[in-house]
Amino acid sequence: MGMELHAEKAGCAEMEIAEITDSDLFKLVRHALKSALQGDPDQYEQLLRVMHPDEGVLPDVALLVTCLKALSGSVSCLDIVHHKSLIASILQMSMWNYGTDVMDALMEFNISLAASSGQYVDLCLEMLVSNFMPPDSFISLLNQPPGILRKGQVIDRVHSTLTYIAKLLPLSPLRLERMITERMPHIFTKEPLILIYVENMLKLESGAIGDLVGRTMLVAIMDKLIDLDVDIAWDDILQEDFTKGIFDMELGDLEWPMDDGQQNGDELQISWMERYFSGNLNAQKLDSLIVLTFEHLNFCKESGRLSQVFHTLLQSFQQTVLMAYKSKFAQFVLFYACSLDPENCGRRFADTLFHKFKSSKYPEWRMSAVAYLASYLARAKFLPISFVAEYVESLLEWCSTYCSNQGGSINPKAHKEFYAGCQAMMYVLCFRMRSMLAIPRIRSRISKHIEDILRHPLSPLMVCLPSIVEEFLRLAKVTHLDVPDNFVSSNLLESELSMAFGGRERLDTFFPFDPCLLMKSDRFIRPNFVYWSMVRSSYDNDDDDDEGTSDEDDIEICTAGNGINIPNDGTARSYDQDLDEFGNKMSKMSITPKVAQWGELQSGRQMPSSLLPCPDSL
Repeated sequence: MGMELHAEKAGCAEMEIAEITDSDLFKLVRHALKSALQGDPDQYEQLLRVMHPDEGVLPDVALLVTCLKALSGSVSCLDIVHHKSLIASILQMSMWNYGTDVMDALMEFNISLAASSGQYVDLCLEMLVSNFMPPDSFISLLNQPPGILRKGQVIDRVHSTLTYIAKLLPLSPLRLERMITERMPHIFTKEPLILIYVENMLKLESGAIGDLVGRTMLVAIMDKLIDLDVDIAWDDILQEDFTKGIFDMELGDLEWPMDDGQQNGDELQISWMERYFSGNLNAQKLDSLIVLTFEHLNFCKESGRLSQVFHTLLQSFQQTVLMAYKSKFAQFVLFYACSLDPENCGRRFADTLFHKFKSSKYPEWRMSAVAYLASYLARAKFLPISFVAEYVESLLEWCSTYCSNQGGSINPKAHKEFYAGCQAMMYVLCFRMRSMLAIPRIRSRISKHIEDILRHPLSPLMVCLPSIVEEFLRLAKVTHLDVPDNFVSSNLLESELSMAFGGRERLDTFFPFDPCLLMKSDRFIRPNFVYWSMVRSSYDNDDDDDEGTSDEDDIEICTAGNGINIPNDGTARSYDQDLDEFGNKMSKMSITPKVAQWGELQSGRQMPSSLLPCPDSL
């Protein structure tokens, strides 16, 4: 192949040759490299200008490609000291700025350089990792057809090159995983950039070298989710209202007026999210990253890898998420994975949490674990009632054994794990009592221990959150479960005793699987989630008002082996209808102790408690 070489394009004034062949150019490149070693830099500097033209001068693509190929065949002539500027100029080139011919030539050079000497491996890997993200100038094109095409071209070549280098150099993945985690964007990086970086990490996890680097990628991603999660604070906009029960909070209605032109459904949901997250870029990033992770989990399920991936996620959860008391959303990655495989992942998650509760040497870890277990059992629609009952019975047995071994009276700080276990048991029963007690076998097992536990001198009914205790006792009365009837209602969300056993982290008010408040993530969680309104707790008229209601009407029938059965009110409903009436479904939101008012709302415009996030103190 012949090529016309224009001196002004090549930046080579001495070359007045009208036409030069590729083989001649290969010789010139080798000569330029050798001349630089001998102290004659002229031709070497000309070669530098081909790689990095002066500002305002467009590169000659054909010349650039040929020079890169010539350099790929001449890597043995390169010296890391004398040719440092040339190597740097090539490895700093962004593939996003070039067509496929230049991309291919760059990848060929990268592989040849990495294979030539171990001193170049890190430089070559850094070049590939740097191309995980496009230049800032390219961000606006990412959602346009040319940008989408270019993204695929770059990512495919980067990952195929990483795989090829891993085959040539078996230890390179160890360097690669360290490099990727160290270069991972910080939480204030622009959303498109951090998303595409994590997308590359997930592609590595499921790719040819996933067995070597996959675990590190998943752990790093979970750590980043936690970093974003705990950065989202609510203190500036929320206030506590300790006069309202947590179940009342979830049943709160949307009370602020809507504009005349505002519609229900998705538009209302977007408006609601904007009230929380307008200007909170990290919340939006977290939402998008969680959705990206959900999609990856779906892919893993389809490819038969979900169990393997879940093992890593579960380890990461125990090391980071479980201990992050301010986490509000990152834990839903585990929840969603369990929903994809309840029999395997769902059970492993519950087993891990219960084991942590029983055996951890740190009380706070045990309390956090049982809070997660209770929230999971209460909220996971995909869990069969027999599964939930199994763990409720295990909690009852543990509490009963604890009571048998303990004397004395109320002491929230000394017996905090016991009170956490009792509260967890009552919390789950608030959601699942009717379903479980409708099955005689389960009813008998629960009745065996519960009254003795609640009547023990440690007095869990006096220490646990009053709002949970009161709702539990109301349900117990309707379902005729034998429990103490001498409890005096305080009409308070919490008490000094509950705060004492909850400790500084307020683990008494920690319900980690309260409804997800991230709009995009919610679409994945919603079909698998039990909202309080679904339980149909119709006790608005106090315990003594059962008019027009029978036990049989209230009890949800849920047979062993099936998920929760939501009672039908006579009107068939679809998922789309539920979304379309989002404004009327705010009652399905969080029951974690939260807020009553939004900043400086006018009198009478109370913020809907159903939308409130977990307290930042958690």
